[in-house]
Amino acid sequence: METSTLHKIKKKAASWFEPQNLNGGTVLEVRCWEPSTLIEIDLHLPNADMRQWTEVPYIKFKIEPFTYRDYTPSGWDAETSTCTIYIDAAHKGAGSSWARTLKKGDVVNYLKIGTSHQAPESTPAVIALGDESSLGHVLALQQMVLPATRFTGAVLLPEEQHRDFFNLYFPQCIQTIARQDVYGHHSLLQWVIGQQCAMDNTVFYLTGNNVMVSQLRKMLRLQGYSSGQIRAKGFWS
Repeated sequence: METSTLHKIKKKAASWFEPQNLNGGTVLEVRCWEPSTLIEIDLHLPNADMRQWTEVPYIKFKIEPFTYRDYTPSGWDAETSTCTIYIDAAHKGAGSSWARTLKKGDVVNYLKIGTSHQAPESTPAVIALGDESSLGHVLALQQMVLPATRFTGAVLLPEEQHRDFFNLYFPQCIQTIARQDVYGHHSLLQWVIGQQCAMDNTVFYLTGNNVMVSQLRKMLRLQGYSSGQIRAKGFWS
C-alpha cells in the first residue's frame, strides 16, 4: 500500500516539475549478449537530425520519473533516423533495469541530444581505447573517422563470450581484450605498447570508467605522448 501511494505521489510530482517537451522514439530490436550483461538496442528517432552529428553525440534518455541517463548512439543512418545504443548492464542501477525491460515496439523518451565534444582530428592515426561502458562511443568515433583517417582501437570486455561475439560481427579495426587489472588501464597500456604507435602523429581517445581513463592518461604521458595527443572523457563508475 505504501509503495503504491509513493508511486502515485512521484507520478503526480513528475507531471508538475518534469520537462513536458520530451522527444520520442521507438525500439526496433533488442539483443542481449550472452551472458546478458551487455544489451544492444536499435532505435528509430524520427526527430533526430543525424546529419548534424559532427562530434560524437550522446542522448539523454528518460528512464524513470526524475531519472535520466546518457547513452552514445552508434551505427546511425541519417536517412532512416535509426541508430544503436549499447548498455553495460553488469551492475545494478536504474539504467540497467530500464534496458532489461525494453522490448521491440516500446516507446522511449529523451530530453536532448548533446555532444561529447570529441570529434575526429586531422591526423594520420586515431586510436580509441575504452571499456564495456563506452563501447557505443568507440563505435561512434570509428564511424566518424573512417575512411578519412587510419583508425584502430581496443575495448575491454570482461566476458569471453562477449569478446568472441564482437570479434565475429564487428569491425576488425577494433580489438577486444580481457581485463587483467581491476579498472583496466594496465591492460590497455600493454595493448598500446604492443602496437608500437608513432610518437608524433597519433591521437588517443580515451573513454570509459573514470579511474581507468584518468590513470591511462597519466600512463600515456609517461610513455612520451603529449597532452595534446590525448582526448579523455571519463564516465562515472
